[in-house]
Amino acid sequence: MKIGEKIRQLRKMAKLTQVELAQRVGVGLRFVRELERGKSTVRMDKVNQVLEFFGYHIEVLRNGKQQI
Repeated sequence: MKIGEKIRQLRKMAKLTQVELAQRVGVGLRFVRELERGKSTVRMDKVNQVLEFFGYHIEVLRNGKQQI
């Protein structure tokens, strides 16, 4: 499962809209939308900010692979 799909799943499980998640995490609605769509140019610090809201953290390894 891709990160954006996981975040969408977690958001829906928490019964939050994209707007509510953006407000609670302190990021823009556009960022949440792009993240859930899988846009590859999103900032990793903001991705972690959203993931930490749900109790997760992502690590980017030196070879560029991601772990969740």
